Amino acid sequence: MIAHMIVVVIFITFLAVFCSIIPVGLWISAIASGVRIGLFSLVGMQIRRVKPARIVAPMIKATKAGIKVYVNELEAHYLAGGNVDDVVNALIAAERAGMNLSFEQASAIDLAGRNVFEAVRMSVTPKVIETPQISAVAKDGIELLVKARVTVRTNIRQLIGGAGEATVLARVGEGIVTTVGSASTHSEVLENPDEISKVVLEKGLDSGTAYEIISIDIADIDIGRNIGANLQSLQAEANKKIAQAKAEERRAMAVALEQEMKAEVVKAQAEVPKAMAEALRSGNLGVMDYYKMQNVQADTKMKNDLGIGVSDFINKKQ
Repeated sequence: MIAHMIVVVIFITFLAVFCSIIPVGLWISAIASGVRIGLFSLVGMQIRRVKPARIVAPMIKATKAGIKVYVNELEAHYLAGGNVDDVVNALIAAERAGMNLSFEQASAIDLAGRNVFEAVRMSVTPKVIETPQISAVAKDGIELLVKARVTVRTNIRQLIGGAGEATVLARVGEGIVTTVGSASTHSEVLENPDEISKVVLEKGLDSGTAYEIISIDIADIDIGRNIGANLQSLQAEANKKIAQAKAEERRAMAVALEQEMKAEVVKAQAEVPKAMAEALRSGNLGVMDYYKMQNVQADTKMKNDLGIGVSDFINKKQ
């Protein structure tokens, strides 16, 4: 009796160890789904630290969808850090949409860091992305604030190495600024907003990007500031400051010239006594003539003083 119990325990232990090493349940599910995979392949995956369920489940999904994939390809993609389930989902979606997408392309896109399944979905169902409010100025100086909706779909061939949504939005914004800037007046843009879409689409802005632009629709146009008037006002203010600076410069030069002239007068006046002394010594000026000149100067000074006094008296009376 004890011997039988020992045998049963050993058998159960062996069965538990066997099932932990070899995922029998997963193997049975694969066989039932038509996926041919050996038990030793599953054991090898565990030895290589590959989770068998991450390989077998996508294989079952692909087989049911009629897509042929190989264990070695899926395992290699898993070991490279890829998402096997996303790749298989992308292959199924592409096959249903009639797109020609190989496993090598899908795995390369996935390893490049892009969501390959989302890329396939966007290729089938285009995505609408909206630009921020773009400021553009027409030739008449009026600012226009433009918003556009850009409908894009994935370009699978350029998904690896192609620019993303940010580049597409930047190029569309640049095209809008150029188109509005070439308009004579802002009224022309408001009357025909579809002209912006036509001109921008003709520029081939999706070149080198991971997307193909299907359409560009102007969602909203608002009138902003009068940039031309503001610039003219700033220019007039700058001209005023320049004129004031030049006037101040001329005033300073005039004051300096006046000071120079006064200095010359003082200098000349300092020479008068010398000239008079020389005239007296040489006999060109007599003593009586000198006294007469002194009297004339005294009279002139007295008259000036009286004139100033009377003027002050009149001002006080008034």
